Amino acid sequence: MKKLLVLATLGAFAFVASPAFAANAQTNKMKECQAQAGDKKLEGKDRQSFVNECLKAKPMKAEVKPKSKLAECNAKTKGMSKEDADKTRSECMKAK
Repeated sequence: MKKLLVLATLGAFAFVASPAFAANAQTNKMKECQAQAGDKKLEGKDRQSFVNECLKAKPMKAEVKPKSKLAECNAKTKGMSKEDADKTRSECMKAK
């Protein structure tokens, strides 16, 4: 019974915390956009337009780096026969 109560409490906390996290992320984005507008010395409608576009913009995704050299080499072997893949993987692992 105690386990059920603990799980219910944790579930309720997670449910309440999720919107708070999203609101915090939006607030941070708003602050960042306002700071950029300030750096550009924008005022009035120009500032408002800039901030609106900034808020609509999706964040640029950083280039995804493979977890390891092996993962990078394995990615290069997609669709190859086993022999070709083994050879390509071997050459890739030897390269710097």
